Amino acid sequence: MAVTDVDLGYLRRCVRLAGQALDGGDEPFGSLLLDPAGVVRFEDHNRVKDGDATRHPEFAIAKWAVEHLSPAERARSTVYTSGEHCPMCAAAHAWVGLGRVVYAASSAQLTQWLVEWNALPAPVAGLSITTVAPGTVADGPAPELTEEMKALYAKAFRK
Repeated sequence: MAVTDVDLGYLRRCVRLAGQALDGGDEPFGSLLLDPAGVVRFEDHNRVKDGDATRHPEFAIAKWAVEHLSPAERARSTVYTSGEHCPMCAAAHAWVGLGRVVYAASSAQLTQWLVEWNALPAPVAGLSITTVAPGTVADGPAPELTEEMKALYAKAFRK
């Protein structure tokens, strides 16, 4: 399924959350969880600046969803995120049975930009969600948001 205009609205919210993270001194990633009824149930941004590199919003969504949604609700929910899940978050997404994920910028794009900027590479491989979690429906990137995401990443990672 392609990224729709409705998806873009939620992705824009994720990009704003990523910007809030960056403004607060954190890495620019933001995500939200939309339940099967179309209600935003959880949203967050990266919180890794204090040393816990597992505090990604996608991981927080997985933990929140398993505590608050039934397995059927999780399977019919959608995760929107500014950046494609890292392998840790992709695995968590699959293990708790979340549904579709839609992302603004891909791991491949971020990896390419880091190389372009001579920045340090990420500590884990930039694998696609579907490589880590082959049963996950994943849509993205959203070309309409590429320049905005590249600019956020450049502020955070370009040296």
